[in-house]
Amino acid sequence: MGTNAAGFNNILQTWGYKPTTQRQAVLEVILKNQDKHLSAEEVFAETKKTNPRIGLATVYRTLQLFEKVGVLQHISLDDGCMRYEMADPEQKYEHQHLICEVCSDVIEIREDMAFFAEKVFLQKGFRITTHQVKAFGICKKCSDDLECNHGNDGK
Repeated sequence: MGTNAAGFNNILQTWGYKPTTQRQAVLEVILKNQDKHLSAEEVFAETKKTNPRIGLATVYRTLQLFEKVGVLQHISLDDGCMRYEMADPEQKYEHQHLICEVCSDVIEIREDMAFFAEKVFLQKGFRITTHQVKAFGICKKCSDDLECNHGNDGK
């Protein structure tokens, strides 16, 4: 997928949309933060830094458009808001997320889930078309911090 300006413009034009200044500004924020899972409000706050006249409604509409044309996909990390990440049309199944219950960090893992889908189909006759896996726990950094703090409690 084209994750640069030219590829993005081609995708929009294929769908009959123009690459407006606002859409370009939102795309830049998404591309600069590919390692994060930003909410619409976070995208808005970042976009407003370089494009102060943009409105929240425009950001929402732009994110919906990007999802429609396959540039983005939304995910829920069970924190009360919809979050967005770059879409990968080559990926048959969605990747998984490990969510730290202490610092809220999100770690992506891209394990092949085809074996699971095949097993489910063979055992249950159920054909999985997509899935989302979210595992909650404590990341290594927080786990190490907890162990360090526990070791210094004077006991």
